[in-house]
Amino acid sequence: MLLGLVGKPSCGKSTFFKAATLSDVLIASYPFATIEPNHGMGYVRVDALCKELNVKCNPRTGFCTGDTRFVPVELMDVAGLVEGASEGKGLGNKFLDDLRQADMFMQIVDISGTTDIEGKEGIGNPIEDVKMLENELNKWYRAIFEKVWDKMTRTIQSTKQNFPLAVSKQFSGLRVKEHDVTTVLSKLKLDPENPLSWTDEDLSNFTSELRHMTKPMLIAANKIDKPGAAENLEKLKIEFPNMQIIPCSADSELSLRQAANAGMIEYIQGSSNFTINEDKVNKEQKEALDSIKKNVLEKFGSTGVQNVLDKSVFDLLDYIAIFPAGSKLADSKGNVLPDCFLLKNGSTALDFAYSLHTDIGDKFIKAIDVRTKQPVGKDHALKHRDGIEIMTS
Repeated sequence: MLLGLVGKPSCGKSTFFKAATLSDVLIASYPFATIEPNHGMGYVRVDALCKELNVKCNPRTGFCTGDTRFVPVELMDVAGLVEGASEGKGLGNKFLDDLRQADMFMQIVDISGTTDIEGKEGIGNPIEDVKMLENELNKWYRAIFEKVWDKMTRTIQSTKQNFPLAVSKQFSGLRVKEHDVTTVLSKLKLDPENPLSWTDEDLSNFTSELRHMTKPMLIAANKIDKPGAAENLEKLKIEFPNMQIIPCSADSELSLRQAANAGMIEYIQGSSNFTINEDKVNKEQKEALDSIKKNVLEKFGSTGVQNVLDKSVFDLLDYIAIFPAGSKLADSKGNVLPDCFLLKNGSTALDFAYSLHTDIGDKFIKAIDVRTKQPVGKDHALKHRDGIEIMTS
């Protein structure tokens, strides 16, 4: 799974990325500080299964507090996007090419409105920022399709190929699935038997809908603690009522995580509070931490960075977390509940077996629910936080 951070320059993308991953990346107040894409591991929260089963887990990846399991997901921070990127302006062509493999986009928006459309200091408009990026992404998707559209559709029509299947194969690099194409065709009432009859508007609508389906996006309303941000947030919600918009302060989260690493505070990412180790901070540091507590945590419940990650995976992408667990809840090395896998909601026990290994799927006999100890068949639909043991031949 790859989560892509997008947005105009200087909106706080690299700060958000560093706050989520603690990767060592350049954070600067000038546009295009990021050129090559940055990759790092963030984490999503899952209520720990170990506390229900009265054991202490030993994760191979991520970590567990005893109450919450933090499961790793990959994040990618790419160069800022300016208007005209789909025609190559700024670092547009490279930016867009880097995004092909992303499963979804988190658009980081400067909700304070203190940077203009190109990321320079000045008066900005978060609503226009979102519209600009939506427009550029739609143009990018259409341009990819246009390169092969005429030849592809003529071949499909002359050979009587299955249109959704042919399109999904042609654009598998964009994570396009056959079901996605079928859904969009049905929604727009487009004729898959005669794509050569489609109008220019039909193609634009088709590629736009497909982009939203294959690269869904939510908005991280960053710099929420700055003057004017709250008012802009409400305007943004009115303008885009169907989009998930999550207020956040990446700068505050980064400060808290760095302070925790330095032993200055006790803090777990995404928490609504922290404890200051009084003997480890000076007066200025304590004042800065108290300001974050008062102006961010007490107002919004958290810095919002962790909420963005959680909602990206579990709400927007509709994934669930599954724990592979044998009868002893441990692997051959004695590690208890060492793994936690993220699967699409609706996945079956057999899907889970194949996600572990092809041989396990091929030799599947049944699965055991570790809570109930009851066997379930290959078509059994899994639920979030299930613990499952796979039995093979």
